[in-house]
Amino acid sequence: MFKLPNNHLIILSMSKKIIFLFILIFFDNNINVNSKENLRFFDQGKKNFEKEKYDQAKLYFEKNLVRNPKDFKSYLYLSKIYKIKKINDEYEKNLNTTLLLEPKNEDALYMLVTKKLTDGDYDLAKKKFEIFKKSCKKLCDKKTELTSLIKKSKN
Repeated sequence: MFKLPNNHLIILSMSKKIIFLFILIFFDNNINVNSKENLRFFDQGKKNFEKEKYDQAKLYFEKNLVRNPKDFKSYLYLSKIYKIKKINDEYEKNLNTTLLLEPKNEDALYMLVTKKLTDGDYDLAKKKFEIFKKSCKKLCDKKTELTSLIKKSKN
């Protein structure tokens, strides 16, 4: 039974209830299948990346992003691929997208700080380093490395 705003009761027939139940089950299953497929693309990309099959990994990460455009991990791996391939514009673009979606991502912050120091953009490097220092959990050992690089850049 359902109540309408004017307090009238609606009684669904048994067949309508069954149809409604099937619709709910179908949509729930469809959502689970799509999320599993997205994970499959990301996992395949990561496996290929680890095997140094960068072109295949790139393809899987891009497929994952078509289905899940907010997956910051795929953007991070794409930036790593572009760094290896020395395609600097795409490397930085994917790093920035990663940080747009996940502003405190340690890997992306570390990579961007080192890139900006190499490029000579010391102000942006310092700014991103401050965020890195405040948010680091797993890459805190890199703080000293980055601190010394930033001190060298001042001279």
